[in-house]
Amino acid sequence: MKEIDLKLQGKIKRLTNKTFKFDKRVGEGWFSSVYFLKTKEIIKKHKPNDIVTMQFFQKKHGVLCGTDEVISLVQTFADHPEELEIHSLEDGDKIEPYETVLTITGPYQHFGYLEGVIDGIFARRTSVATNVYGVVKAARSSGKQKPVIFMGDRDDHFTQQAGDGYAAYIGGSQAQTTHAMNEWWGKEGVGTMPHALIQMFHGDLVAASHAYRDMYPNDRLMALVDYNNDVITDSLRVAREFRGTLDSVRVDTSGSMVDQYFFRNPDKMGDFDPTGVNAPLIIALRDALDAENFHDVKITVSGGFTAERIQAYEEANVPVDSYGVGSSLLAKTMSFTGDNVLLNGYHEAKQGRELRVNPKLERIYYS
Repeated sequence: MKEIDLKLQGKIKRLTNKTFKFDKRVGEGWFSSVYFLKTKEIIKKHKPNDIVTMQFFQKKHGVLCGTDEVISLVQTFADHPEELEIHSLEDGDKIEPYETVLTITGPYQHFGYLEGVIDGIFARRTSVATNVYGVVKAARSSGKQKPVIFMGDRDDHFTQQAGDGYAAYIGGSQAQTTHAMNEWWGKEGVGTMPHALIQMFHGDLVAASHAYRDMYPNDRLMALVDYNNDVITDSLRVAREFRGTLDSVRVDTSGSMVDQYFFRNPDKMGDFDPTGVNAPLIIALRDALDAENFHDVKITVSGGFTAERIQAYEEANVPVDSYGVGSSLLAKTMSFTGDNVLLNGYHEAKQGRELRVNPKLERIYYS
C-alpha cells in the first residue's frame, strides 16, 4: 500500500499568539531553568555583541509538531525578535533522527533563556503527533480509511487539551472529544453518550438513546453498548428500536470483565484472552448485526488501544469501523535538544555537536 501522507494540507499561514495565548510569565523567565537566566545576564555584560546559532533536533523518526508555537513564542518573548533569523520546518513534516527542525540566529541574550521551553513544546507536541500518526497508519493498514477518535481528555491535565488536540490533528486524528481539543484548528468536539447517561436510565440503553435523540435529533446516534456487559444483546435491542437511524455502536468493555456472550456460548472460548474488548467478541457482534440485516450499523471500539493492537486487528480483518484511543497517544516518546553550534559564523559547539544544515528549513520573517 502507498505510504499515507498525513501532513496538514492547505495551510495558508502559521498560527500566532492569538491562538496560543501564552502565559505572560514566560517573558519573565518563570518557566526557564535558572542557569539560562543567569547566562543571559552574564552574556549581556561580557559578550553583548556576539552572534550565535542555536539548532534544535531529536533522535527518532517522527511527525513534527510545535513549530508554529515555538516561532510565536520567540516572536512574543525574545528581546528584539525582529533582529533574529529563524529557519524552521512545518507542523506535519516527517522528520529523521538528528534532523535539524529549527534554527535561531542572533544575540544569545535576546532568546537563549527560551531554550528549555522550546525543547518542551517540541517534545510534547511531536510526541502526540507521532503517536497519533502511528495509530492512524495502523488503522489504515488494511487499505480502508478508518477514523481514529482522540479521547485523551481524562489522561492528562485539562490545560493541555488544546495543544494535544492540535497535535493529534497534525498526526491525522479525524475527531477529538472536547471543544478545547479543537480550539486551535477551528472545529468542535464530537461524542454521544457516556456510561453515566445510561446509568441515569437504570441501565436501559434504549431509554437513554431515546432521550439522547430527543435532545440532539440531528446527531448521528452512536450507542454505548457495554454498560450491562452484554454487548450483543444491547446492540440488537437498540438497533431494532432505531432501525435505519442507528449510526453505530461503541464497545468499551472493561479489561477486567468477560462479556455475557461467552458465558452463553462457552464453546466460543478458546486460546485467547476473553476479557475486555477482544476480536472474537467483535466478530460475533458483527455477525449478529448482519444476521438481522443491520449491515449499516458501524462498530467503534475503545479501551486500551495502541498502534500495535490496532495493527493486529487490521491484519486479522476484525470488523471494526473506527477506533477510540486515549492514554497511549499522550506517552512522551520524543525529547528535543537545543545546541549553540555557531559563534559569530564559525563552528563552536560541545564535542559531538555541529551545525546540521537542512535545506528543507523555511526562513521565518518577523510579523
